[in-house]
Amino acid sequence: MAELIRELKRSSSKWIKTQSKDMSKFEWQLGYGAFSVSPSHVNLLIEYIKNQELHHRKTTFQEEFRKLLKKYSVQYDERYVWD
Repeated sequence: MAELIRELKRSSSKWIKTQSKDMSKFEWQLGYGAFSVSPSHVNLLIEYIKNQELHHRKTTFQEEFRKLLKKYSVQYDERYVWD
């Protein structure tokens, strides 16, 4: 998983910097979270992604991430979650 995420971040960062001068200093945050999704929920996930910007006007990414961690009983230390 770590290698996949590292490559995804590397290649997408390289690509996005070619799209606009405004994005020339784009950087991903250091960490990441990875969750599996059952095939029966893929369409819901796609809709969530399409509406993510609107959704995060009401709920911050940090609030939502903490909620997911709690929902799936993932132990974490707040000191190591955010850049």
